[in-house]
Amino acid sequence: MQTPLPSLETMYQALLKKDSRFEGIFFVAVKTTGIFCRPTCTARKPKKENVEFFSSVEEAVKKGYRACKVCHPLEYQGEIPYWVQSILEEIQTNPYAQLKDQDLRERGIEPNRLRRWFKKHYGVTFQNYLRASRVGQAFEKIKEGEKVIHAAYQSGYDSLSGFSDSFKKTTGFSPKESKKGRVILTNRILTPLGPMIAGSSSEGICLLEFTDRIRLDKQLQKTEELFQAKLTPGESPHLNQLKNQLLEYFQHKRTDFSLPLDVPGSSFQKEVWQALQRIPYGETRSYQEQAESINNPKAVRALGKANGDNRIAIIIPCHRVIGKKGDLRGYAGGLWRKQYLLELENERQ
Repeated sequence: MQTPLPSLETMYQALLKKDSRFEGIFFVAVKTTGIFCRPTCTARKPKKENVEFFSSVEEAVKKGYRACKVCHPLEYQGEIPYWVQSILEEIQTNPYAQLKDQDLRERGIEPNRLRRWFKKHYGVTFQNYLRASRVGQAFEKIKEGEKVIHAAYQSGYDSLSGFSDSFKKTTGFSPKESKKGRVILTNRILTPLGPMIAGSSSEGICLLEFTDRIRLDKQLQKTEELFQAKLTPGESPHLNQLKNQLLEYFQHKRTDFSLPLDVPGSSFQKEVWQALQRIPYGETRSYQEQAESINNPKAVRALGKANGDNRIAIIIPCHRVIGKKGDLRGYAGGLWRKQYLLELENERQ
């Protein structure tokens, strides 16, 4: 279902006035140029009969419009509100920060508003996010040899019992079992195609999915089951490396990723995922060609399913596999994203 839009006259007047209040509410496309823009674009304003309005980037791309090079409607800067960005930066600087409701109010932030934003974008409340993040950092330190009691107090806990209870609720095991236990540290990464959820084990990147992909909840549950580990908000060197390399990819500065990956699966799935990584940047393969590349030409259907089971979008480039006649098929993140990624890679050639 399409998101309801303001009236055509309201949107056109907002376009003429470059009204920033309508940022994120609509995008405008110009029929005569084939370009779509933000409502605040500084480019010359078109006549009313030459414009078309959309509620999302996806709708504009599906209609064949290209992104404006003046206002960059695919850019993700500002997608996180400034009042949330300041809090996220503070947490990144001090992952053990304890920000109570009064602390938030002193920063001019309404706690309930922040709770709702985190619940919508991270699936947990702000306070739960803080607790899980502290536990994730503590887990890494304990696994590296830090004493449990030191990790507890560094994480801001006043008692060892309180820390242990919180730790077990978050990870599924006690702090003393950290040497054997596993967690998957997760974070949200903004891209021109929308936010993605990324996850890393201690061995490498194990998850990268668009947050609105089909059946994301089942994919996350499956990931926890495969790794026998809980998804926990946090930072890691692998995730920081991923953020940097994804940014370079979308800026046409990177064609290959050099990231450690952690991808458990059947021998067939691993073979398929390795074959995907051998498809050169800017090129595509049909499902039949991919099946032949693993010396299993009759496995087209099974190969398609293995592509769908891929948990690391873009890095393991299942978007480069298309139909025999060049048609786009089977992409959990949406065919419009698949189209964009292929066009992005073709532009770099």
